[in-house]
Amino acid sequence: MSPFGKVLIANRGEIAVRVIRACREAGIATVAVFSEADREALHVRLADEAHLVGPAPAIQSYLAIDRLVEIAVRSGAEAVHPGYGFLAENARFAEACRAAGLTFVGPPAGAIATMGDKVAARRAASSCGLALVPGSREPIGSDAEATRLAQELGYPVMIKAALGGGGKGMRLVAGPGELASALRLARSEATSAFGDAAVYLEKALPEPRHVEVQILADAHGQVVHLGERECSIQRRHQKLIEEAPSPLVDAALRNDMGEAACRLAAAVGYQNAGTVEFLVDQERRFYFLEVNTRLQVEHPVTELVTGVDLVREQLRLAAGEKLGYTQDEVTTRGWALECRISAEDPAAGFRPSPGRITAWRPPAGPWVRVDAGVYEGAEVPLYYDPLMAKLIVWGRDRGEAIRRMASALAEFAVAGVQTTIPFHVAVMRHPEFVAGRLSTAFVERMGPTVTRGDARASRIAVVAAALHAYRRARQIAATPPPTAGPSRWALAARPAARRFPR
Repeated sequence: MSPFGKVLIANRGEIAVRVIRACREAGIATVAVFSEADREALHVRLADEAHLVGPAPAIQSYLAIDRLVEIAVRSGAEAVHPGYGFLAENARFAEACRAAGLTFVGPPAGAIATMGDKVAARRAASSCGLALVPGSREPIGSDAEATRLAQELGYPVMIKAALGGGGKGMRLVAGPGELASALRLARSEATSAFGDAAVYLEKALPEPRHVEVQILADAHGQVVHLGERECSIQRRHQKLIEEAPSPLVDAALRNDMGEAACRLAAAVGYQNAGTVEFLVDQERRFYFLEVNTRLQVEHPVTELVTGVDLVREQLRLAAGEKLGYTQDEVTTRGWALECRISAEDPAAGFRPSPGRITAWRPPAGPWVRVDAGVYEGAEVPLYYDPLMAKLIVWGRDRGEAIRRMASALAEFAVAGVQTTIPFHVAVMRHPEFVAGRLSTAFVERMGPTVTRGDARASRIAVVAAALHAYRRARQIAATPPPTAGPSRWALAARPAARRFPR
């Protein structure tokens, strides 16, 4: 039986498409919302119904709480799934949904306020005995306060947004001369992304690894973890490649991190899906970083190694259902990798590359999954995150997963916008990555070796795809119309079939 009859997805892009598909499999009708820039977006086309929410700027559309709640009520939705980003970790939005009689597919507003707020989460984690990265216990009130605290911690320091995630509102500050401008930029970005300018400071650890633990908690007091994800391949604190499990983590460390994550979740009465993030230093000591009170972009790698549909679990748990399995029953198998395919130019410092996608040929094959929010002919707007798709593969071990990812990337052809595919190709070939020697400084340390990527290979793939499409169109046009013989479709297929060895 479906947990809900109709769900509104308060988001856009690939995550909106992902939630729509999970709802369809569960027999749930879907309501999409879209800004004026997203009228032709894929999630609008796939949902059972779609409603205009406002102008292109997110603050007037995907961050407009009153408007989103009004559409949800008017459309007859029983629940609201926030996806990730935008209002996914906004306690006011969760409370507004509850007050309107809607179920928020996520933790209760109180849990978001405690753990979605990074400063409050640090206090909660400390009270549970988790080690913290040294830093402020409250949001920074003034530049003078930030200057004093940074001097106490010692440079370099990190500025972080108190709400949200995804690297938004984060700045690394190497010295006192950079602090004021970094504070201004971090506050501006936090306001734009999450509607809240609050930021705090932490001591920056040298070349740590970013490892996070996926948790699930029901309303009946049970919490389990689904193992860890390694997210150390980042640029400016924006994750680019994720994998599960982590090549660093052994069974003992996994047990310790998982137990700490579940202990923290239970202490604050957490419910639904969440992620407890840690930094791991070079001596394999782990420090609490933050809690993401939502679905993560990288959730598919956990799905592939555990066989658990996390969006389906979110819907079940939001409806009050029990987990129905214990920690001992959670098992993992093999290795999964995810590459984020964004409309950015790695050779130009990952500069955004909005525009119309004139060719889109994603890879396929066994153990290859593409979660996309675009299609050939779609427009990538400048207003939002440039993520177009996620390429996820599974292998029996890490080596097989890397080889499969390299093969899939070679098949992935996109034209009309620049993409991060050349960057991912270069990383999959890099000996440090292949050996599992990772850190959050990997991209900066490797420099042009990985950031420029193999642009030539990508261009060749696009040209090859265009030539293939052109030749195919000419063959179909030259094929005689069907008479009493084989159909035109069958005739068109035969020349292609002859090109492959028997």
